[in-house]
Amino acid sequence: MSDYTIVTLRDRKDLKLDAAKWFHDKWGVPEEAYLECMEAYLAGKTEYGWYLCLCDEKIVAGLGVVENDFHDRKDLTPNVCAVYTDEAHRSQGIAGKLLDYVVDDCRTKGISPLYLLTDHTGFYERYGWEFLCMAQGDGEPEMSRIYIHK
Repeated sequence: MSDYTIVTLRDRKDLKLDAAKWFHDKWGVPEEAYLECMEAYLAGKTEYGWYLCLCDEKIVAGLGVVENDFHDRKDLTPNVCAVYTDEAHRSQGIAGKLLDYVVDDCRTKGISPLYLLTDHTGFYERYGWEFLCMAQGDGEPEMSRIYIHK
């Protein structure tokens, strides 16, 4: 991980437009939706933030923290969302470092536990996340797994 740097969007406000486009390209959620969340974070209206991993000043991985990650368990909040690492940078521990970073950062702000909606099994457990329950994703035909990090 020596060539990589993890930053919050507050650390690098100049990356806001690039970050919104990067997340949009990965997940298909409109850039405007990302920008709205990012602007609330940058303006201090929420401590639910955005975290990026840079390699040579290029975004190669990231994730966010939002109120709810589009599922029916509105009581489980906040949610880590949009976890993604570019394929060329996978298997180098970046996602784990980002997950650890966000957990620690949120804890310092008094935000704990965190939740995460996913279809993956076996990945998040490596980083201290525990399976909690199943939830129905908005518009999804199948149930998805919700994990918790205390």
